[in-house]
Amino acid sequence: MIKNVAVIGGGAAGLMAAYQAASLGANVCLFEKNPNLGRKILISGKGRCNLTNIKELDEFIDHFPGNGKFLFSSLITFSNRDLIAFFEKLGVKTKVERGGRVFPVSDSSLDVVKALQKAVIDTGVHIKYKSSVKSLIVEKKRIRGIVFGDTFEKFYCDSVIVATGGLSYPSTGSTGDGYTFARQVGHTITKLKPSLVPLVSVEHWVRELQGLTLKNVEAAVHVKQKKLASEFGEMLFTHYGISGPIILTLSRSIIDYLNHKPLVSINLKPALTEQDLDKRLLKDFSLYKNKIFKNSLNDLLPKKMVPIFINYTGIDPEKPVNQISRNERKRVMDCMRNFSIPISGCREKEAIVTQGGVSIKEVNPKTMESKKIAGLFFAGEVIDVDGLTGGYNLQAAFSTGFVAGYNSIYG
Repeated sequence: MIKNVAVIGGGAAGLMAAYQAASLGANVCLFEKNPNLGRKILISGKGRCNLTNIKELDEFIDHFPGNGKFLFSSLITFSNRDLIAFFEKLGVKTKVERGGRVFPVSDSSLDVVKALQKAVIDTGVHIKYKSSVKSLIVEKKRIRGIVFGDTFEKFYCDSVIVATGGLSYPSTGSTGDGYTFARQVGHTITKLKPSLVPLVSVEHWVRELQGLTLKNVEAAVHVKQKKLASEFGEMLFTHYGISGPIILTLSRSIIDYLNHKPLVSINLKPALTEQDLDKRLLKDFSLYKNKIFKNSLNDLLPKKMVPIFINYTGIDPEKPVNQISRNERKRVMDCMRNFSIPISGCREKEAIVTQGGVSIKEVNPKTMESKKIAGLFFAGEVIDVDGLTGGYNLQAAFSTGFVAGYNSIYG
């Protein structure tokens, strides 16, 4: 008997789930409230689409601070290697970049979305665009269908796969609908918070550094002088505060402390010990001994940052370098190792992922089926699992979508 499957959400998890179920012979209807598919995929990886990461399974799971072990079965069933092969089959060739990150050779997320759209259409998936699902139809603890559209039409089916995403980037359609459906049928939704989110600072000088990228720096989160976490790598100054890979990763640690005046401190020269940095300063000050202080740091810092840094030290920028005292040199060194940025908030609507979601205690990790409602499946960000930047979250979406799609037929 041919099974009827409804997939709610046309993102990474939903498209993979629909493709897998349809390729196994199911009659699949994909409900997408936007006029097009894959909106969040389009903006992923700054429009380049960081599909996955080539790290081995154990290390891969370690990059999920939010319930990574839940993904063990789905990542074995449909691994990062399987995903790369899947896209190669669809005509999307991939490449591996720094940190094991995998991108399409074309550097175009649009190519990824087009390939997925063609794949689901070719397998016979019926796509209903601009179709907002209102509720689930459940009888005697079993899924029976969904209610959708402004006229509250009913679509009866054997399985429903909820792949609606989280609350991150609501402009893409991720507005938390899946949490509502899950609650309606008795599921627990753990506390929802933005994760991998840019941070806001009220300091006016931060805006003056807009567009400046710092590489090979160490950033640390401090709350009431206690260090919560640190990361090494790349960060970016923006018109509202700070972002970039290491800041997005640190945001997970800072999000619960936004009302406690947290600081992000930057070690601008983490490769140098305190002694080595002092030697370097002595060398530069000797080289520029006939210049004034504000013209002595161009070899150590990005030019755009120098006037901000000079002001941060509190040393007179017009002071001749040969008059800089030992204590002032120590102050320069301390500021270089601990350049602090007060954090006042986050760009919640620009969070890459949502922390929290449908409780993993109520979802079978081997099938993605609800433990409460037979025939109801969850896939992707709607589940309480979240990873770091680097291709991990998209892989989780594809893997859980694959497993949900398969088990919606054979489960």
